[in-house]
Amino acid sequence: MSLNSCSFNEVKMQDYKKIYFWTTSDVAEWMEQNNFHSYIKLFTVEHGIDGKALMMLTEDDLRNPPLSLRVLGDIKHLMICLKELKSYVNTPPMSCHLNGPAKAVQFRTIHGNSDEFPIHDNPDHHSLTIQSTDEWHYERQTAKYLKPEFHKLLFSYIYMFIVFILNAFVVAIVHDRTPDREKYPPLPDLFLDNLPLIPWAFPACEVAAFILISILLVVVFLHKHRFIILRRIFALMGTVYLLRCVTMLITSLSVPEVHLKCEPKTVGSFWSKVHRAQAIWSGFGLSVQGIRTCGDYMFSGHTVIVTLSNFFITEYTPRKIPLLHVISWVLNLFGLFFILASHEHYSIDVFVAFYISSRLFLYYHSLANNRVLRQPDCKRTRIWFPLFSYFESSVNCIVPNEYEWPHSAILRYIQR
Repeated sequence: MSLNSCSFNEVKMQDYKKIYFWTTSDVAEWMEQNNFHSYIKLFTVEHGIDGKALMMLTEDDLRNPPLSLRVLGDIKHLMICLKELKSYVNTPPMSCHLNGPAKAVQFRTIHGNSDEFPIHDNPDHHSLTIQSTDEWHYERQTAKYLKPEFHKLLFSYIYMFIVFILNAFVVAIVHDRTPDREKYPPLPDLFLDNLPLIPWAFPACEVAAFILISILLVVVFLHKHRFIILRRIFALMGTVYLLRCVTMLITSLSVPEVHLKCEPKTVGSFWSKVHRAQAIWSGFGLSVQGIRTCGDYMFSGHTVIVTLSNFFITEYTPRKIPLLHVISWVLNLFGLFFILASHEHYSIDVFVAFYISSRLFLYYHSLANNRVLRQPDCKRTRIWFPLFSYFESSVNCIVPNEYEWPHSAILRYIQR
């Protein structure tokens, strides 16, 4: 068999990104163009080799049954052509997404690290996943962009809003249950016992939180997939604060420092607690707003705010802006230090808050980025994580870090 160089110019499907969706007829045409006439029937008729199977062929497959090719030259020439054919396919071994006419595919690890690889415009881009069995699984992307799904955004906001109201009411309850500091002195604490009190530390923590929130709002404002990010912020914030409501109610810790000034306890009706809860909620629980409650120690709400803000900033900004990530982490860590230096919380309150916030963020994004809702055993995930299953049901790829002005998104939505 004579073979000069592998032919690709007249292939029926000239967009080689579609090779994986070739039929047996397309494979037969490719073999015909490359002078593998004697093997067309063997490959396409007897063994039904289509585009997916063709791209998975190895030299061992050609040599061994059931193909059992015997001509060494044909085997080598066929492998050369297969290698050249594969080189035209720019599909990496990770889940990816190409939005509309974008020029780059995003690849990302579990937390915030993304790289860009240029490819040609392809409105029919496909997402690819390689599983541990080394079998290739392809799922056709059904949309050119990630849907904003405003109804899910509204539901997540309502969920967080209700949880924040519940959290304010629980804080009002545990404030009245705070142990009498005359009978129950502060508990021993490794950090507080060795860290001197800094009077201005707690307001400084709230300033750090304000800066982080401001940066996060700018990131969300400019991000192309801002509605998905907002939905995730609301969902995670609501879930963490719902857990905080439970931990505050279960055990009432004594005041961590004798200098702390707590508002008088409310004695009387249910409505007096509702009034205090309304004051706490409207003041966002901030000391700069005059909120001075006690008893809401396990775990620290301020730590939750600075930690989740930091993680969202670093997740949804490119790693080619390392200065922004460094600033975000410095503000996060200084925020934790200021909470401890103010003696407003026990060390265990801060540690547990940081651990829960960071773990829930990483677990949520690990599940979302690894497409667990598209795995065969996704039923268990839907049972244990119903909110996650609802919010992420239509997100079938890693959310890429792409940016645009909001009016572009509005115009695109109107033109649909």
